[in-house]
Amino acid sequence: MPLTLDRSELARTGNFIAGQWRDAASSARYPVSDPATGKSFTSVPDSGPEDAQAAADAAHAAFESWRERTARERAQLLKRWHAAIVANTEDLARLMSREQGKPLAEARGEVAYGASYVEWFAEEAVRSYGDMIPALMPGKRMMAVKEPVGVVAAITPWNFPLAMIARKIAPALAAGCTVVAKPAEDTPLTALALARLAEEAGLPPGVLNVVTASRDHTPATVSSWLADVRVRKITFTGSTPVGKHLARESADTLKKLSLELGGNAPFIVFDDADVDAAVDGLMAAKFRNGGQTCVCPNRVYVHAGVYDAFARKLVARVAALRVGPATRDDSQIGPMINARAVAKIERHVQDAVAHGATVLTGGRRLQGEGLDGPHYYAPTVLGEANREMALFREETFGPVVPLFRFESDTDVVRDANDTPFGLAAYFYSRDVRRIWRVAAKLESGVIGINEGALASEAAPFGGVKESGYGREGSRYGLDDYQHIKYLCQGGLN
Repeated sequence: MPLTLDRSELARTGNFIAGQWRDAASSARYPVSDPATGKSFTSVPDSGPEDAQAAADAAHAAFESWRERTARERAQLLKRWHAAIVANTEDLARLMSREQGKPLAEARGEVAYGASYVEWFAEEAVRSYGDMIPALMPGKRMMAVKEPVGVVAAITPWNFPLAMIARKIAPALAAGCTVVAKPAEDTPLTALALARLAEEAGLPPGVLNVVTASRDHTPATVSSWLADVRVRKITFTGSTPVGKHLARESADTLKKLSLELGGNAPFIVFDDADVDAAVDGLMAAKFRNGGQTCVCPNRVYVHAGVYDAFARKLVARVAALRVGPATRDDSQIGPMINARAVAKIERHVQDAVAHGATVLTGGRRLQGEGLDGPHYYAPTVLGEANREMALFREETFGPVVPLFRFESDTDVVRDANDTPFGLAAYFYSRDVRRIWRVAAKLESGVIGINEGALASEAAPFGGVKESGYGREGSRYGLDDYQHIKYLCQGGLN
């Protein structure tokens, strides 16, 4: 099944600035590769500070007129954008699978998921209420009103190239902000296609601007926005080291930041858990996008009393997963994004084995086994994992499940929290007292209780500790794109 588009015009290969499609000022370009083959199939602008500056100029120029539009007008434009995204689901999914590698069924699901944020914030745009504050003396009126922060810079990752940028752009536009965006180096085409659909939906020039850049040029490109006083907010999803860099470099202009950073999610199976349900939940949580998600379980703790039964059932399910490119209808696990990702997975598995782990299934590359590309890794389960392994401390970001054996609630909660990260956590138990006790003690921004699928546009998403701050989605999702202005009127008596 070729991943060709019905609407070839959605495959944009230029920056989108001030309503125009253009090359980088330097005319430099970099290749975009298909993870399934490792071969490049197109190229996009390799932008620099001059292009970032042009995008910021356009967003700043468009801000005053965009913020003056009524909330209902902004909502109607977002609804038209949502309708365009849904109507072009198949092309967006094919484009995403081509540049990111995920199976086509997952890509279709991501289109629906990303579109749900656009629809949600179209509806929230008209519900951004302020407050009347009871006056403390006669003749005064005290009010709090919400206003857009201004120009927003959105920097997004490669693992969910549609959903992550949609859930940043949609609330920004709903709040009355304008946007400059830089998608990940590996997956720029999905973001550019979204910009094309926004253009078709009637979004005014300059309200949304997208620039692409290679890994080498990204620091200088983004630094232009960090230093620009007109860019009032940075929203970023990615690694913790990069998030810390953005926080430091934007401090001089005191920008508002939303940072969704790294994770090291624990998944706990207590002795009273429904083991079959826990296996189902782990499969859903761990193997989405081949384990390349920030909320997928990275450390799986199983009580000694159910360890063997859980491991046996899990291994049977994991060994049956079908690995292949998006062009095959039966693929459940696609290629990893690039060679660096596969190298990290190999390093973690080899280190785990060196520290006493047992490979229960997988544990190897699949190159040359009926698969054309070099980026495939077998879904893997490792038995008898321990704290000495690199995968205890580091996020693997791949289809590897290490099983840790535990005996007591106190010990497993301590180990689950023994990480600088706190994005997601999961646990399975049928004891309601244990559920509330453990949920209160886990240091995480998102917790799945007897549930492996957490994502929803209606829920607040974000982490604690070094997993960042700020929340995306839900009714709280507009807050980070607004500031509160206090109005006090006197002389009314």
